[in-house]
Amino acid sequence: MAMQTGCCSAAPAVLLLLVVAAAGASVAGATYVRYKDHKQPIQARVEDLLGRMRIEEKIGQMTQIERHNASSAVIEKYFVGSVLSGGGSAPSEKASAATWQEMITKMQKAALSTRLGIPILYGIDAVHGNNNAYNATIFPHNVGLGATRDPDLVKRIGRATALEARATGIPYTFAPCVAVCRDPRWGGCYESFSEDTKLVQLMTSAVIPGLQGDVSSKHPRGVPFVGGTKHVAACAKHFVGDGGTHHGISANNTVLSFHDLMRIHMPPYYDAVIKGVSSVMISYSSWNGVKMHENKYLITQILKEKMHFRCGGWTKSWQGQSGNGITGHGTTILEAIKSAVDKKTIIDYSEHPDKGNVSKNEDEYDYAVVVVGEHPYAAAAGDNLNLTIPGPGPEVIRKVCELVKCVVVLVSGRPLVVEPYLDTMDALVAAWLPGTEGHGVADVLFGDHGFSGKLPRTWVRSVDQLPMNYGDKLYDPLFPFGFGLTTKPADRS
Repeated sequence: MAMQTGCCSAAPAVLLLLVVAAAGASVAGATYVRYKDHKQPIQARVEDLLGRMRIEEKIGQMTQIERHNASSAVIEKYFVGSVLSGGGSAPSEKASAATWQEMITKMQKAALSTRLGIPILYGIDAVHGNNNAYNATIFPHNVGLGATRDPDLVKRIGRATALEARATGIPYTFAPCVAVCRDPRWGGCYESFSEDTKLVQLMTSAVIPGLQGDVSSKHPRGVPFVGGTKHVAACAKHFVGDGGTHHGISANNTVLSFHDLMRIHMPPYYDAVIKGVSSVMISYSSWNGVKMHENKYLITQILKEKMHFRCGGWTKSWQGQSGNGITGHGTTILEAIKSAVDKKTIIDYSEHPDKGNVSKNEDEYDYAVVVVGEHPYAAAAGDNLNLTIPGPGPEVIRKVCELVKCVVVLVSGRPLVVEPYLDTMDALVAAWLPGTEGHGVADVLFGDHGFSGKLPRTWVRSVDQLPMNYGDKLYDPLFPFGFGLTTKPADRS
């Protein structure tokens, strides 16, 4: 994007049981076991299985543990229902797909050896590709996808993510985030497609079929759908209003009328349920002082009864770490620029450029590409009340752009305060969090493709204007929602 300057706690058990029922285990031996008979109705199989379960088995099925603790002995002893990989959690450094499969198969064998033989459900935070797996494709985060306004692209990304998750033996992802981020100070804003509810709905309705497969028109509303072994169960999160907390503070209080909660934050969940989403993750945030986990009205009466959602809820308590080193492949923006220019072009790179050296050689430079941005973060670790460009970014912008014609590429999960530096820039590119493919940035910088993205968020002048969103009565941003220059590819004929 270019800009010119100047539940309920018992719910998880239901999800696990439905997955078991859909697996269609065969009838074993001479003893008829109804819940293992795939010819029986799912509800009948669930009731039969529940009737056989002891209290400790029910507790185990309601428990999801981190991979690090999921030994065969623990799974067998506690009848564990689900296992997850938290941020950056993998069976080994640079683990291959086969290594992931072996680990999960070992866990499944332990689960199937228990009295009732209920398999585990393994889940992972594949939020922009299967990002915990080595050599997986890392796609742009949702904030960048929102800028494309391209639901077909988002659906294809969902489909690719599902395939790469399945390749590691994982049938379940904690995605998509369908939050409507109304304050960019929130550390989870990069996972939101937009501040605009309709744009979030558009992308939600695309990514869920990408992950799970297309649900038929005859499929019962509210019943989970996964269209075969090339797809995964999805999870809409974080129910509800997590994108509207006070000052954008994670797990804080969202102060809104019921009408505005339903108007701004709830609609994407209706779309998710219609598309057959398999699960919903409950937020740690509150609505008007009531924690979401204790909000029976929203979870039971709205989500379950009014929307007819029939599956389980989840909570999230882990965060990713920066610099996990598991991408394995990909291209940095610098590498992409080097491969894009003519071999005779001299590229002078410095992480901390010296102003004296730039001044000394300024007549030799045609252009400067200055890449600045945020340090890696996830969720609450990214809460930021000032939204300034982290150092040494501002210093580098002034050192270089005051002397050389420059384009600033901002790598961030949200709009940052850039107005103090606009007078020194010739152009600003919002690259968002672009994933592993730096070529995508180089392609538009050098005119192989035109710029076409439009802001999915309002770009404010300063945090003093926050919260400010499209449609507000007092709306005077630096760049409005939907802004972005459209350019054509360079004519090289």
